[in-house]
Amino acid sequence: MRNYIFRRLALAVVALFGVSLIVFLLMRVLPGDVAMMLLVGQGGEGTVTEAALAAKRAELGTDRPLYEQYLKWIGGFTRLNVGDSLRTGVPVFEEIKNRLPLTFELATMVVIVATLIAIPLGVVSAIRQGSWLDYALRVLSVGGFAMPIFWTGTLIIMGLVFWFRWIPPIGYVSFFEDPLVNLQQLIWPAIAMGYYQSAVITRMTRSCMLEVLRQDYIRTAWAKGLRERMVIYRHALKNAMLPVITLIGAQYAYLLGGTVIMETVFFLPGMGSGLVDSIFFRDYTMVQTIILIFAAIIVAANLVVDILYAALDPRIVLE
Repeated sequence: MRNYIFRRLALAVVALFGVSLIVFLLMRVLPGDVAMMLLVGQGGEGTVTEAALAAKRAELGTDRPLYEQYLKWIGGFTRLNVGDSLRTGVPVFEEIKNRLPLTFELATMVVIVATLIAIPLGVVSAIRQGSWLDYALRVLSVGGFAMPIFWTGTLIIMGLVFWFRWIPPIGYVSFFEDPLVNLQQLIWPAIAMGYYQSAVITRMTRSCMLEVLRQDYIRTAWAKGLRERMVIYRHALKNAMLPVITLIGAQYAYLLGGTVIMETVFFLPGMGSGLVDSIFFRDYTMVQTIILIFAAIIVAANLVVDILYAALDPRIVLE
């Protein structure tokens, strides 16, 4: 088990190095010059001389050779000090520290909501295969997958406004400062995204449960006269959960970088909206750092899933 984890950690380091190099080079080939954008302003009303442009590039460090820029950035990332945002002048990690808790909390709530909805529905749909309940639950899951999350989020806001004359508080308040306001801000986007994410998990749970329920050892358990609860939850569900855990882990990692739509709809200042703003203004340092953090989170989530796989099925370690 120790060697298995070590191999996965080594692969994670290689993957993060590759991501850092790719995102660094991609930002340099994109059209646009952050120095020019800062000097002319958002509306493009400013005038720029070559001397002023060269001085601004020297100030930002974008006139240095690419390898120097990369080494400076990646060295600062390992020390959690990559410098200031090229757009706002605020330290990058200071701005990320203010945005990351919201995205992390929202993604966690989405996964919890999706899991609480999906696994019970998937199990019930599998053990009642072919019944009206099975068809109803399948229609419910397909409906969740078919509705875009921005549309679901908009419907929730409209329903709250027109039916209850209330709108969720704008902005973000930490759970530790005011749990009630925090819940009011995040529960609705979590429900909208959770319903969407639960559709895939429900169908995966149903498919895996149906496959396991056809195995010989399940037939043996039924033949021995074990109760349905024992057969379903102790024997079938545990083995059916391996692919489901992989899917949940992948979705969680995706959500940490994919909440930009809900953050926009509900006016939440998270990492996703910050990344979009930084890309628009060619804020190299901010974009590179946020994407590398997202990549680290995804790699860590996959590592946790691999370890859970090995814990649930020790044969994986021997492969």
